[in-house]
Amino acid sequence: MRLTRTSDVWWKNAVVYCLDVETYQDGDGDGTGDFAGLTQRIDHLVRLGVTCVWLMPFYPTRERDDGYDITDFYGVDPRLGTLGDFTEFVRTARDRGIRVIADLVVNHTSDHHPWFLDARSGRDSAHRDWYVWCDTPPEDGPRGVVFPDEEKSVWEYDEKTEQYYLHRFYKQQPDLNVANPAVRDEIARIMGFWTELGLSGFRVDAVPFLLETDGQQDADGLPDPHAYLADLRAFLGRRNGEAILLGEVNLPYPDTARFFGGAQAGEGDELTLCFDFIGMQRMYLSMAREDAGPLAAALRERPVPPRDARWATFVRNHDELTLDKLDEDERAEVFAAFGPDEDMQVYGRGLRRRLPPMVDGDRRRVELAYSLLLSLPGTPVLFYGEEIGMGENLAAPGRQAVRTPMQWTPDKGGGFTSSDEGPLPNPVVEGAFGPKRVNVHDQMRDPDSPLSRMRSLIERYREAPELAWGRCEVLDTDDPGVMAHLSSLPEGAVLAVHNFSGRQLTAAVEVPGLRGGRLLTDLADGGSVKAAAGGRIGVGLEPYGYRWLRVNTPLDDPDRAVAE
Repeated sequence: MRLTRTSDVWWKNAVVYCLDVETYQDGDGDGTGDFAGLTQRIDHLVRLGVTCVWLMPFYPTRERDDGYDITDFYGVDPRLGTLGDFTEFVRTARDRGIRVIADLVVNHTSDHHPWFLDARSGRDSAHRDWYVWCDTPPEDGPRGVVFPDEEKSVWEYDEKTEQYYLHRFYKQQPDLNVANPAVRDEIARIMGFWTELGLSGFRVDAVPFLLETDGQQDADGLPDPHAYLADLRAFLGRRNGEAILLGEVNLPYPDTARFFGGAQAGEGDELTLCFDFIGMQRMYLSMAREDAGPLAAALRERPVPPRDARWATFVRNHDELTLDKLDEDERAEVFAAFGPDEDMQVYGRGLRRRLPPMVDGDRRRVELAYSLLLSLPGTPVLFYGEEIGMGENLAAPGRQAVRTPMQWTPDKGGGFTSSDEGPLPNPVVEGAFGPKRVNVHDQMRDPDSPLSRMRSLIERYREAPELAWGRCEVLDTDDPGVMAHLSSLPEGAVLAVHNFSGRQLTAAVEVPGLRGGRLLTDLADGGSVKAAAGGRIGVGLEPYGYRWLRVNTPLDDPDRAVAE
């Protein structure tokens, strides 16, 4: 695998790390995280092996939706610092070899954004058509509210102008009219502004809602939404050839695959990466059942992305751990296994928990999940705190339960802030997963800590080009609790085997094209497994254990594996 052929598509073997500036590190002692504090913690990410930081919204906001209700797309929330602080962070990250992307939240604004204040000032206002209005909510308009616990409709009546405006999220977040050319031009300006300040792309929030035209009177005559997404991607490419669009598209596989781009000349001309929501949810179903079948089936169903595009894989993200693509009985199984209390659930479709408490702190099951994350085909995306095994604080409302301050030290506040007064953005985790027992400081030099294990997994992932660039095939095994998949390149292949069950076992796997007598080398401990006739091997696995085995032993040397 030639590095010169892969460096232009850096996202295909990146390690992405999502964080909220507000809850990561307070640099000035006021109780709120900021860019100054984040910059001082950048070397933690370097040691971990992160190659790309994804920033959650840091723009000026009314804080009605944790920063997603934006009042100015061209600024930094004063609580978090200044544009100067932002650019210093991006520069420092780049100096350490880390790219930075940020949330692009342009499907709606805050109802206190100057555009919307002008829009609701009168029907003839300059920004009136920047939003979606109607006299009566149309019967063929958008259905279903995103937050059913707080909203009953996607339309809100504005008494001053006597019309309804559309909001797919909260009523204080009116939807922008992306069909309006002026709005499209403004979105391009926003993207251009932040790329000029050093961003390497964007995570695009709620992509299907951004492109939705349901409910608009001239919907049939509007341009193709996917053509618009291709235009945005082309614009971004002109401004910064290495920049990416990472899309939040939680739809069935065939529908999600459309957001990568067309199948012919323009193949792969829309989103660079799409999150694999289906695979994530099936992983939890497999873990709940201790049966590899659901995840293996999802991987076999998953469409192959265009050549330079990529699926993005994750164990959990910054939102609720959604289970909406499981059927009702399957969702009930996962709830029963990992979130039986109603307070652990949210919106009737997901969990507001982190993984370690979900498995009662069982390190074997936690490591199993992250081994899957880093060995399955796709770009791994971590959520801050996962590297040390942080838990949640269910005392925080809704999704805030998993957006607690980062735990750096064993102090009461976890080293997040030097302030002893004033409220924090969210309460610190307490109990078995609180800072006293779970923190960066204590885990840094412990070779058996969650942090050390995560570093090791990331190092192995980066040393195995087959995982990022190879063709993946899910193989049959003789045990329903075991999943095996082979990632192959012409130079060699890596076989990953995972035991979802609590049984110690030896799994029989038949590796296509493997000659009898060939050795497979364990990437963790250097041990080996010999193949029998017909490429059949027996892989010993501990309960909830896993192994990564390189088929072609000359590639044990990572320098040789990627040499020119």
